[in-house]
Amino acid sequence: MKKVTGLGGIFFKCDDPQGMNEWYARNLGLATSEYGTVFEWRQADNPAKKGATVWNTFPQSTDYFQPSAKSFMVNYRVENLVLLVDELRKSNVTIVDEIAEYDYGKFVHVLDPEGNIIELWEPKEEAVQPNQAG
Repeated sequence: MKKVTGLGGIFFKCDDPQGMNEWYARNLGLATSEYGTVFEWRQADNPAKKGATVWNTFPQSTDYFQPSAKSFMVNYRVENLVLLVDELRKSNVTIVDEIAEYDYGKFVHVLDPEGNIIELWEPKEEAVQPNQAG
């Protein structure tokens, strides 16, 4: 079974998220909004399929990374999140929450052995229509 299929996002805490977004926009050219930025790409083995990697800043006070005390979180793209969570439970991996489903996919959070929070994301499939390719 495939597990991680790619990097879904990088999230980190900072003292001034808006200021950081502005710095990255001004100095590194990221097209930022209050939700960071999205890097869109196409899958190498199937260019008709789109993908995205998100970069986002969070305030120091966020509880989104809990129970981790770390200032960052990595989001990994996965296939078949339900089956993967079952396998992780069998391996005694700490599952932080229940699988949540949104319009853009399924999510769950787990902890690695050093207490780093990891977000696992099974994105909804997006195939490009022939007239949209390019």
